[in-house]
Amino acid sequence: MKTKGRSVWSRIWSQYSYIFVFLVIFLVFALTSHGLTWNGIMNIFRHSAVVGVIGLGMGLICLTGEIDLSVGSMLAMVSGFSVVIFNITDNIVLTLLFALAFGAACGLVNGVLVGGVEMPAFIVTLATMLIYRSVSQYVCQHIPKELCGGGSSVYRMASDHENYQALYQFGNGKILTLPIVGIILLLMTALLVYISTSTKFGKKVYAIGSNQKGAVMSGINVSLMKMIVFVIAGVLVGLGSFLWIAMNASSDPATTGRSYEMYAIAAVVLGGISMSGGKGHCLGILFGAMSYTIIDKIIVALKMDSLINDAIKGTILIVVILIQLAGPKIKEKFL
Repeated sequence: MKTKGRSVWSRIWSQYSYIFVFLVIFLVFALTSHGLTWNGIMNIFRHSAVVGVIGLGMGLICLTGEIDLSVGSMLAMVSGFSVVIFNITDNIVLTLLFALAFGAACGLVNGVLVGGVEMPAFIVTLATMLIYRSVSQYVCQHIPKELCGGGSSVYRMASDHENYQALYQFGNGKILTLPIVGIILLLMTALLVYISTSTKFGKKVYAIGSNQKGAVMSGINVSLMKMIVFVIAGVLVGLGSFLWIAMNASSDPATTGRSYEMYAIAAVVLGGISMSGGKGHCLGILFGAMSYTIIDKIIVALKMDSLINDAIKGTILIVVILIQLAGPKIKEKFL
């Protein structure tokens, strides 16, 4: 009976550890914050939306055993160019479609180089990280200022456009006290959970991450699958870019999305997905994104020096990865 109980606990922990991690972090936040309110909780949900959506794409990539360091710079470029499209068309739907399509194109570039040419994902996405942000900054400086909303170094949505308020209210609005952008994060999480667990495509993703040589031998087109995964991640960055400009009405090519590749990876790791591929659940990314947002708010609540913020976040990320690596050994020894 004791062995059976340990086995059940081991299974629960291995499958849902991200929920326990989230609850511990949330408890620390509740103890350190000066009064926990529903609005405060919903604010966490709202601030997790962009990182969470991007993290879902990163999670899919990590499940194949790859990585994408370009998502932050991609967010800056896609959101900036989407602002230009909005300023030209004053059309919300066209802006969204452009963001999704342009994000897919950026993801395709990464996917072709990683999946088709078989270059290392780390090198490819490190290069495109530099390219995407540089292009975004260059274009902002050299196109007519009216297309940038009059900004000299920032893409701004033109406030005199008819649909400006509608888009801004969408990004900052609520439905039954739930942030609209948070609801979109929930819907995208549900979609990715379904794709990864209930489709042949999802099974192939896990197969590639678990054993790429075995996946090739079983007839899976690994190159094509990796291309598709990077394109899906690009589409999700495009959606995140649309949410960004809806929430902020602007995009700074120098700072927008900076370090978001780290935040997305942190959401993936805190969500229990293995960086070596083939293990974890996309549902965990939702909890991972919210956990990382809460960590940021704990640091603020404790009034720590802002210069030490990233050091604390980086340390937490290392600790979580160490737990991931040590977990199987501990489970084998004690459970």
